[in-house]
Amino acid sequence: MTHEMLKKARDNAARVGAANVEFRLGEIEHLPIGDDTANVVISNCVINLVPDKEQVYREAFRVLKPGGRIALSDVVNLAPLPAELATDEALLCGCVAGAAASGQIEQWLTAAGFVEIRITVKPESRELVKTWAPGRGIEDYVASAAIEARKPRSAASKRRTRETSANDMNS
Repeated sequence: MTHEMLKKARDNAARVGAANVEFRLGEIEHLPIGDDTANVVISNCVINLVPDKEQVYREAFRVLKPGGRIALSDVVNLAPLPAELATDEALLCGCVAGAAASGQIEQWLTAAGFVEIRITVKPESRELVKTWAPGRGIEDYVASAAIEARKPRSAASKRRTRETSANDMNS
């Protein structure tokens, strides 16, 4: 997000009276929020632009409270991109070349500690995807997907667990 986008988001939240939301400027791989703080992490078509997608999912897990969830919309890979599409800078910036396969995303989410993982590919998105690079067939390789997962209710951060253990030993 830019400073302008942050201001617009805050203005829109104030306009509709949404007092239970907060917008912060930061990097998606290093969120500016403490451990076990957020109820929900949302993202709309951003993770596919990040080189270290696995770190994004670890970071989301870190900031979520136990029982918290992610609700993401992103572009996923349906089939490996041919070299001429995978190396196209416009497609990389346009959310296509950076897309990961659903199976890979599920592995990253599982490795991060998430449960109740659901990745729902939206076949109807093909028509929209086709307009991103007309005549190049990208709709055969990527589609929009809803990505949902939950942090287990019993999952406390490792840091907090270590702090508790240290305090118990000092008692």
